[in-house]
Amino acid sequence: MPGDFSGKWTLESSDKFDDYMKALDIDFATRKIAACLSQTKVVVQEGDVFDFKTTSTFRNYDLAFTVGVEFEEYTKGLDNRTVKCLVSWEGNKLVCIQKGEKANRGWKHWIEGDKMYLELTCQDAVCLQVFKRKE
Repeated sequence: MPGDFSGKWTLESSDKFDDYMKALDIDFATRKIAACLSQTKVVVQEGDVFDFKTTSTFRNYDLAFTVGVEFEEYTKGLDNRTVKCLVSWEGNKLVCIQKGEKANRGWKHWIEGDKMYLELTCQDAVCLQVFKRKE
C-alpha cells in the first residue's frame, strides 16, 4: 500500500489558490480571507479509510472517506455545493474526482519526505499547496 498520511500537517505554501477559488465562483471577500489563513490538517489513516480534519482560524472542515467507495460531499464553507466523489490510488497518490456543477474538479494528495502535497483542480485552475509534517 502507498504511504502513511497519518499525522499533523501545517500549510507551508499555496500557489494559485485565488485562481482555484475564482473557478469555484467564491466571492472576493471570502477569497481574501481564505488566502490569509494558516491551515492545519490532521489525518487519520487506517488502511484505505481516511479522516481529514482541516482547521484554521476562520473555518474547520472534516472529510472522511474510504478509497474506492463513492460518496457525496457537501463543500460547506468553501463553495457550498454537493459533489459526488470517488477517491482512488494512482501509484502513491490519493486522487479524488468530484462530479457536480463544475468541470474538471478534484484533488490529489501525495507525500514526499516530510511534506504532503495537495493539488486542487477546477476547470482550468490548478492550485498546489504544500504542507509540512508536524507530528
